[in-house]
Amino acid sequence: MTNEKTNGQKPEHELPENDSAFLAEDPADFADMSAGPNVDVIIAERDEYRDRFMRALADAENARKRADKERRDAEQYGGTRLARDLAPVHDNLTRALAHATDEMRAAAGALIEGVELTLRELESIFAKHGIEVINPPVGTKFDPQVHEAMFEAPVPGTVAGTIIQVMDNGFMLHDRLLRPAKVGVSSNPGN
Repeated sequence: MTNEKTNGQKPEHELPENDSAFLAEDPADFADMSAGPNVDVIIAERDEYRDRFMRALADAENARKRADKERRDAEQYGGTRLARDLAPVHDNLTRALAHATDEMRAAAGALIEGVELTLRELESIFAKHGIEVINPPVGTKFDPQVHEAMFEAPVPGTVAGTIIQVMDNGFMLHDRLLRPAKVGVSSNPGN
């Protein structure tokens, strides 16, 4: 019986009528094939692929976490260089106001008021972006984590290791030190 759609030819998936052509003359030729591949080899390959997959998955997760941390750091600390560059501006405005005498305020009150407003605006912007001014009061204990000792001097009535003068303010950006406060420290040997 022939199928009209195949134009008298048998489909490829059907076996020929004479199956004896597929039989081996020596059954030992099929001994290795009938047993199939070695199960231990397949299990070892599976374990190797599973190990590679788990390592690739762990690498991808680590890369995602690293990228997420870098993104957060960029958001939080991206303005570090700008903040360091603005610190001297803050210092100069502070010094200008500290040196303004009453006579100067009377003669150029509007100018000094403008400097005060500029300093307040700068401090407002600093606060908005997580920049904190470190201005340690005289008499507080020296902390090498946030202060830089510029000199030591024995000052009567002070305890060794306390701040006796603040020369420049320091700055923190969130939890990072941008610049330590430059201070003078008491070195009273008797206390």
